[in-house]
Amino acid sequence: MKVRFLLDENLPPKLKLAVQRFNSDIDIIRVGEPEAPPLGTLDPELLNYLEISQRLLVTDNRNSMGGHLQDHWGKGGHIWGLVWLRPGGTIRTWSESLVLIWEITEVEEWLDKLDWIPY
Repeated sequence: MKVRFLLDENLPPKLKLAVQRFNSDIDIIRVGEPEAPPLGTLDPELLNYLEISQRLLVTDNRNSMGGHLQDHWGKGGHIWGLVWLRPGGTIRTWSESLVLIWEITEVEEWLDKLDWIPY
């Protein structure tokens, strides 16, 4: 099964558009959209959503997400991947990296995995 993405709400909306310009088949939604968690969803609730929806989270939240992940895993939870965006990256670099993830990996490879983009 192909990777499906959830963009954190504080990321630029243009990132979703850039990814879809590369390939419109990529399933990517953003927090706050109708089919995604609402704006303001707390990290623990977001992690629960990711587990149920089998989506990989794309975020730049380096401050609190790590601790919430440890709590989530400590309770026996799982995630379908999380990538942090490196500071100073561009929408082009980030979108190219997400497209590459979609093209060469499957969702199962991301179970409980963390990474940074760009690589």
